[in-house]
Amino acid sequence: MNAKGRAIKYGDNVDTDVIIPARYLNTSDPSELAAHCMEDLDPDFRKKVKPGDILVAGKNFGCGSSREHAPIAIKASGISCVIAETFARIFYRNAINIGLAIVECKDAAEKIREGDEVEVDFGAGAIVNHTTGERFNIEPFPPFIQSIIKAGGLMKTLGKDAGNEV
Repeated sequence: MNAKGRAIKYGDNVDTDVIIPARYLNTSDPSELAAHCMEDLDPDFRKKVKPGDILVAGKNFGCGSSREHAPIAIKASGISCVIAETFARIFYRNAINIGLAIVECKDAAEKIREGDEVEVDFGAGAIVNHTTGERFNIEPFPPFIQSIIKAGGLMKTLGKDAGNEV
């Protein structure tokens, strides 16, 4: 399982309030959330993000409130993976639960630049910056996490629940 795309880069402490501003929390529609993703931090985000792009950030990405809207907005905007030095723990869990691939790698987060072509191999545990040729080792995703990401989220791995599609 791989993610490959162009890097969009931010700094430290990107909180859930700038990922998806509170004024949009009255909806849980992924496409509506994506339309406002990062707009207070980067008004051009929607114009520059392309399906498959990889968001790269510094320390403590996803800090702030525990809203699930933030990883939903990122995933629905087309981002295939978030690479950061560190993540807020609740954001990390919410991201995996909704099927957004995220990896911690200090060196990659520091060295990857805006616009670099990046590939993440979750099974092999590698990040490759095709622009610079640099390679970064990461902890491979365990098979059960890969299956959650591939299915599009934890609930989708469960299939049907009591006769209702999840």
